[in-house]
Amino acid sequence: MSSEHGMGTWHGTTILMVRKGGRVVIAGDGQVSLGPTVIKNTARKVRPLAKGSVIGGFAGATADAFTLFERLEAKLEQYPGQLMRACVELAKDWRTDRYLRRLEAMMLVADKDVSLVLTGTGDVLEPEGGVMGIGSGGNFALAAARALVDIDMEAEAIARKAMAIAADICVYTNGNLTIESLESAR
Repeated sequence: MSSEHGMGTWHGTTILMVRKGGRVVIAGDGQVSLGPTVIKNTARKVRPLAKGSVIGGFAGATADAFTLFERLEAKLEQYPGQLMRACVELAKDWRTDRYLRRLEAMMLVADKDVSLVLTGTGDVLEPEGGVMGIGSGGNFALAAARALVDIDMEAEAIARKAMAIAADICVYTNGNLTIESLESAR
C-alpha cells in the first residue's frame, strides 16, 4: 500500500491467493512500514467473511480496506452464496459512489467456487491459473507461486514458500503470515 499521509509514504502488504487440489488459500504478511521504518510486524490483513464461507485479504489503506470488507459483507448478506454477484454489486457501488471511489485498497476474495481480485478502479477479475498476488510484494509472491503451482505441493505449502520468497526480496514484506483456507470445488 502507498498513500501520502503528510509524514511519508506508507508501504506494506503482500497478499497471495492459491487455488489448487481442492483447497483455496489466502496468505498475507504482517508488515506495515512508514518510509524506511517498520511500524508494525503483526498486522492481520487476511480474514474470514460471511460466517467463514468466504476468505479475503487486502492491500492498501487499512481504514479503506475495512470499509470495503464491511461493504462486501453487506453484499454477501444480500446475495448469500453468490460471491461473484456480491463482488460485482460492490464494484458497481465502488465506481459510482463518490466516497468509495476515493478508497485506496485492493482485495483478494475466494469461496469454494471462485477466486476474485477487486481493484481500486472497481474491476472484478478472476485470476488465471488460480494464483494471484497483490500489494508491495505481490508480484514477487505471484511469480514464485506460479513457478511452484505445477509441482507436487499443496496450496498452503505453495503459499508459504512463495510468501517466504517475497519476504526475502521485498523490503515491505515480512515472514509473519496470516493464512486462511477453504475446501475448494476445483
